[in-house]
Amino acid sequence: MTAAGRGDERVPPPEVARPAETGPAAPPAPRPAAPAPPVPLLLQGQDYLFRSQPRCLDFQEQVHRLGMVDEGDGGPVPCVLVLARAADMEMNELSVALAERGIRMARIDADRSVDLPLTVYTDQPLLELDRWLLRPLLVWRRHFELASIPVEPGTLAGAYAVDQWGSVANWLASRGDWAHVNPSRATAHLDRLTQLADAAAFGLRVPRTTVTTRPGRTRPGGGRCIVKTSGRHLLEPRPGRQHGLFPRPLETSRAGDVPESAPVIVQEYVPAETELRVFVVGESCLAFQVDKLDPAQLWVDPGAVRVTPVEVPSGLADRLLALARHWRLQVAAFDLLVAGGDHVFLEVNVNCDWRWFEHRAGDHRVSAAVHEWVAARFKELLGAGKGR
Repeated sequence: MTAAGRGDERVPPPEVARPAETGPAAPPAPRPAAPAPPVPLLLQGQDYLFRSQPRCLDFQEQVHRLGMVDEGDGGPVPCVLVLARAADMEMNELSVALAERGIRMARIDADRSVDLPLTVYTDQPLLELDRWLLRPLLVWRRHFELASIPVEPGTLAGAYAVDQWGSVANWLASRGDWAHVNPSRATAHLDRLTQLADAAAFGLRVPRTTVTTRPGRTRPGGGRCIVKTSGRHLLEPRPGRQHGLFPRPLETSRAGDVPESAPVIVQEYVPAETELRVFVVGESCLAFQVDKLDPAQLWVDPGAVRVTPVEVPSGLADRLLALARHWRLQVAAFDLLVAGGDHVFLEVNVNCDWRWFEHRAGDHRVSAAVHEWVAARFKELLGAGKGR
């Protein structure tokens, strides 16, 4: 048997074998492109985009920067400290209301945080913000989203700034030297699934719910279903550009084996006559009836939504106030369905916005209640000697 017959003939590699006769090597065959991953359900057909401008509209900050107020003797000034973003109009309005009451309000906005002159003392409840020495008595974190910090995404410097601000903001929002509105220690883990379990424990009806990466295979309640985000309603992949993740019907024709890239909430569809948004401010409940045709209409077609001030039934108010106390919330918004005379809990919104509802309803009770509550709490802390 020859060497070739044994299969051990030594031959040169194909790329150098007989180059003079074969000519240039043929280019390798292109690899087939990997199939594109399916678009997540809550990103399909969503065209909501909100552009948030990092422009200061805070009344108190502007008049202090212009030197239009008495700066005092240089000692620490008791204040309400807000961690927010420039477009937080509820806090811009609060700044005016507190100025009318002679109360200093200062703010740290995430989208204006780069190069901010800030020093926080760890051995005293004081901070220097720009040229002002402040003694926070009450701290409120609202819409201080790390994604809105104006840094270049995907860079080492950007990741560094976001990580540092995240740590410091969490510390400021939970530090024990001052009081808090909706303290982060209590609300940081108040996700929608915890909300549903607690609401049921307090006697409220909740929809049947599943968390899954295979929504096409899941039918809690056995009928029509709604798909919801298990996280935030707004994503901000780049600073100042927010995209909505709104509830949407689960299409029955969707293939059961199509996976989602992350778990979503699937809830039974509850036919309802209307919806309620109930604002809890301290020990008060202030409600609006919200009539809309689609779960996302509040954002994508707000002009078609009808908002009407209504009273809260006493039994429902008692349950919501008890839940707010359990969660240590002072200012929050509850969303409920009205179905067959019953109230079905959907979620509580800690960073709740109320001005839009007030504008649509021509009713400003929530703003008045929030301003009065914050001012009263500040004066209570000041009177207890917290301002020294």
